[in-house]
Amino acid sequence: MRFVPRFTDGREFPEPLGKIVCVGRNYAEHAREMDSPVPDEPLLFLKPATSAVDMEAVIEAPFTWGEVHYETELALLIGEPLSDAAPDLAERAIVGLGLALDLTLRDVQTRLKDKGHPWEIAKAFDGACPLSAFLPLVEAPNWSALEFDLAVNGEPRQHGLGAEMLFSVPVLVAEMSRHFTLLPGDVILTGTPAGVGELPRGASLDLQMTGGLHIQTRVAE
Repeated sequence: MRFVPRFTDGREFPEPLGKIVCVGRNYAEHAREMDSPVPDEPLLFLKPATSAVDMEAVIEAPFTWGEVHYETELALLIGEPLSDAAPDLAERAIVGLGLALDLTLRDVQTRLKDKGHPWEIAKAFDGACPLSAFLPLVEAPNWSALEFDLAVNGEPRQHGLGAEMLFSVPVLVAEMSRHFTLLPGDVILTGTPAGVGELPRGASLDLQMTGGLHIQTRVAE
């Protein structure tokens, strides 16, 4: 079933989910834990709409492909067309704020990277992007003050703070709009902080974000 973006008040977004535009290594500590250089410009990639699933449903991960890793990220729902936009215009086009898990087939990604091949299949598979409902935005929040957390089986694993992003939300969305026209229904993932790791079978996940968003879900065995 195709994922339909919805708000925390129960309303469905009037446009279908489009592309999911992601950024890699937007937190310096995450770049270091991956033994990768800290980038001086956003590293962008895409997930298709078919990768999105409801975060509150049981998460089905393709464990037969090897290790599946979690990466918790702020998710932004775009409400207006954007192309080559300035940062102030870009942030005004964001109509929803939520959470996402950028699931990654780490063994597959590592093998493809070692061969110098593209690694979309490690990031874009069906179910690779569990998404929460979105808090409605009528004006841009204080992006630097936003915080979010992930606990796995009750143990804190990730803590993200907007102020620690290498590229702030307005700058990031503007940069994305330079390369891909953003349309209503597109979703942006803003990068993951340090603490990524293997997603355990049968694990309980607890995710929270500034503004009162709180999701409890679990992983299939």
